[in-house]
Amino acid sequence: MSEAITPAISDRICKHMNEDHGDAIALYAKAFGNAPETETATMDSIDPQGMNISAQIAGETIPVRVEFDHTLADAADAHHTLVAMIKVAKTV
Repeated sequence: MSEAITPAISDRICKHMNEDHGDAIALYAKAFGNAPETETATMDSIDPQGMNISAQIAGETIPVRVEFDHTLADAADAHHTLVAMIKVAKTV
């Protein structure tokens, strides 16, 4: 079984996403966070129910909450869910 989503795991996931997948985070905010005007974004935290994103919109930082369609079981589930969500977001 994979690691539970603790604050330390959240920090690790966010660090990776912010360093390597900023474009994906912006797409999450646009497609799932009701923030279609998002220009850039960073992931602040992730928990089993969703993720907190800071979206840059027209020069302002706006908090965006994206809820998952299910409660994440662990870090592996987070990975699979985020990958599936980006595939959907690219089609929206």
